[in-house]
Amino acid sequence: MRPKIYLFGDSITEMSFDDGGWGASLVKHFNRTVDVVLRGYSGYNTRWALKVIEKVFPETEESPLAVTVFFGANDACLVNRCSAFQHVPIDEYKQNLHSIVSFLKGRWPTTQIILISPPPIDEPARLLYPFTENKLRLPERTNEAAGNYAKACLAVAAECGVVAVDLWTRMQQIPGWQTACLSDGLHLSQTGNKIVFEEILEALKKKGLSLETLPIDLPDITEIDPNDPLKSFEGI
Repeated sequence: MRPKIYLFGDSITEMSFDDGGWGASLVKHFNRTVDVVLRGYSGYNTRWALKVIEKVFPETEESPLAVTVFFGANDACLVNRCSAFQHVPIDEYKQNLHSIVSFLKGRWPTTQIILISPPPIDEPARLLYPFTENKLRLPERTNEAAGNYAKACLAVAAECGVVAVDLWTRMQQIPGWQTACLSDGLHLSQTGNKIVFEEILEALKKKGLSLETLPIDLPDITEIDPNDPLKSFEGI
């Protein structure tokens, strides 16, 4: 009955339905109007995302209102550090994003696509939370690299004519962003999740998608006549 918004991305998307997560906030915000569908895959980069996109979005699915595409944090892993197997060169990253957008536009021409850049990286914190054995004792990601991939993400959005959210810049506007916005130098804190939620709402609003423009799917309790309740359900 309800239209859908898909969230497609890596662990930052997969974790978005956690308590206080940006995906959970979208579910609560769009209650009675939109089904928010989680398609997050921890550790994935754009290369892997392209490999599975046909399974993630089968042809039988109806056209959703919007799809958020949130990759880049893993692509930006350094090629000579402990998470090198996740690294994707920046030129390929851009091409992969182009391919993802082209796939979504080809399947659902009316669906709004929102590209989200990788967030900034707190390098000292990454040393405290390694995902694999870190023999070099060096962070597997740097903020500079994340910034380069963020710029590439924004460039692709401009080239494809879709909306972009620049998290890398937005979060660094917060004093003490390293701990205010991030929980482990990469993943999001409550404040970081709130920023993503607010930025996505703003991006959707730019495309005319908001609570003011989206109808609820069944009669609201305020619309039901106490003297003849069933009348409100006629014709449904």
